[in-house]
Amino acid sequence: MKYSKATNYALHTMVYLLLLPRGSTIGVQPLAEIQKLSPSYLSKILTKLAKGGLIESTPGVNGGYKISKPKNEISFLDVIRTIEGHSSLFHCSLNHQEDCLIENVMMKAEQNMNSELDQTYLIDIANKANDEMVRYINERANK
Repeated sequence: MKYSKATNYALHTMVYLLLLPRGSTIGVQPLAEIQKLSPSYLSKILTKLAKGGLIESTPGVNGGYKISKPKNEISFLDVIRTIEGHSSLFHCSLNHQEDCLIENVMMKAEQNMNSELDQTYLIDIANKANDEMVRYINERANK
């Protein structure tokens, strides 16, 4: 199993947004620079996050992006599902008259993983960010 690069970048971007001072936004350019991405690629990820209700954008010269939900309510699973969708990772390709025993094991494992990801919040990761990263984000925030 492997998540897309977009999910990787989305999770990192969300942590950076969680580091912003209250009421501040940050533009796509500094967010892209941190991750060494093209701003256009990151913009597509940010659009998905906004459509998913995790962030909001403010247009204009001092515009940018910020978290739109309470910071302590955003789980890893929220971000993953916003980018990857809600489909299962495993589907049995054989036609069985009854439930597929292999699929049952795989589904249980996926449920356990989703439960763990749903109970792990990005703010806990943001709180462990080093001072240099916090300073970088704060210096580039639109206040």
